[in-house]
Amino acid sequence: MTFPQDPQDPNHQDHHDNDMHDEDEIIHEEEIEEIVGDDAEGDVAMDSDDDHEMGEGDEEMFLHNDSIAYFDAHKDSVFAIAQHPIYPQLIATGGSEGEGDDMPGKGYVMDTSAAVSRPVLPPSYQSDPSAGQQQNTELTPIFEIDGHTDSINALAFTLPKGDFLASAGMDGRLRVYAVSAGANQFQFSFLAESQETEEINWLLPCPSADFPNTLALGASDGSVWVFTIDASDSASPIQIVQSYFLHTGPCTAGAWSADGNLLATVSEDASMHVFDVWGVAAAKNLTTDNGQTVVSLTEADQRFAVEGGLYSVAISPSGNFVAAGGAGGNIKIVGLPRLSEPAPTKPTQSRPAPAIRGPAGRRMPAPSQRPSAAAAAGAEPSAQAGAILASLAVQGDGIESLAFSPLPQTLLAAGSVDGSIAVYDSARSFAVRKHIRGAHEGESVVKVDFVKSATSQPGMHGWLLTSCGLDGVVRRWDLRGATASSQNMQSGAAVSGLLKEWRGHAGGEGGGVLGFVQGETGERVVTAGDDGVVLVFEA
Repeated sequence: MTFPQDPQDPNHQDHHDNDMHDEDEIIHEEEIEEIVGDDAEGDVAMDSDDDHEMGEGDEEMFLHNDSIAYFDAHKDSVFAIAQHPIYPQLIATGGSEGEGDDMPGKGYVMDTSAAVSRPVLPPSYQSDPSAGQQQNTELTPIFEIDGHTDSINALAFTLPKGDFLASAGMDGRLRVYAVSAGANQFQFSFLAESQETEEINWLLPCPSADFPNTLALGASDGSVWVFTIDASDSASPIQIVQSYFLHTGPCTAGAWSADGNLLATVSEDASMHVFDVWGVAAAKNLTTDNGQTVVSLTEADQRFAVEGGLYSVAISPSGNFVAAGGAGGNIKIVGLPRLSEPAPTKPTQSRPAPAIRGPAGRRMPAPSQRPSAAAAAGAEPSAQAGAILASLAVQGDGIESLAFSPLPQTLLAAGSVDGSIAVYDSARSFAVRKHIRGAHEGESVVKVDFVKSATSQPGMHGWLLTSCGLDGVVRRWDLRGATASSQNMQSGAAVSGLLKEWRGHAGGEGGGVLGFVQGETGERVVTAGDDGVVLVFEA
């Protein structure tokens, strides 16, 4: 797939699917609404045809493209994208390949440093579009990810140094590749494979430097697994640290706490469990009766029940609470124990508690016997853990993505299937700060993510939010300004705070943006498209 430049406009390019004819088409004005309406394919680009006589009322249409580089080796949808933590120009993408039932899955790794930045267009561009004409950079793969028998739907570089790249598929396989870098040269080599479940839904690296190269994944059978990768152990380089089987429906999303001690997961069965992966909470007598979690909530608790299930989860940077989003626009805010505070007094033990085995067989702190109910009730950490702090339902459909702003800001952003983004302020009892109803033109918001370090924009730290949706557009928002209470929210007159948007994907059915990465500073955004294209945008 290539993006030919329109000779009259350097910022407009056409995306042509392999199945489409190369010849250009002209449509009449009265046909436009029918073609580009809600049911439109969204991936048809139309240029003028010199051999076709333009009639009165005919209108020329172009697919706008703001990208500076593209990668089109994928033959089908791109479901997953990951970025190296040390070398942000290193991007891995994965998706489906083949036709019909034969979809073995395929992935690629590319170096986006080849993407050439576009200079600021001179004033002459207004009168002479060709003055600023510049071709997009075509990216080429430096490594191919294969070995899966079904679509790759999750990718992750391990933390803190990106020593390994892991791909997870709908075939249940977890495949790991060793990554080496030097003099701007990157090499990948297959290390090992593990298959403990039938289908993997998500994959996340643990952020703790104390437990490097550790990954968590959630599966369609509801199971949750934590692995650590140790290339020095040739007999077992992928080691199971923990496995959990508390969900009764597919595990749809997961989130690590900032310190890597806790792992929160949610499920279609409307349950949420926050696992004490390394035994830190157990050592402080802060686990629940099952001994594995610090919080376990299901629909049996009517205060927590969300009919239709939960599909997104995020833990606040402070680690004080977790947000779980689900069907009907529902978000539940639940308190977490403060693991850094002194633990309650431990009762005398009659015998030693069994040790917990961590990565590579390391002994972890053993859980002590929990204090009496009276003692636990008087301890602030235990009293806060599991408490439902807020039930939010501003949006009208499922919550697909949740993200907390970096400190010192206290914002929670939620992207919904109804095409809106809601922003809450956790420091003000989760009051609505903004509700951007038309954030993605009525199409589902797939992902929201705060820019972690706005170093190039002083004063914007913690206020910049990036989003993508099935409309095929990526947008950047400034969340500063008046709060929702000072605006006419009922009439939708709230100031959106839209800073910039990037177009280039087809949009609509089969053309949405399924994910993106933006590094620490958000200066470049790289997208995964349902149209099979990866695009690089520059802020």
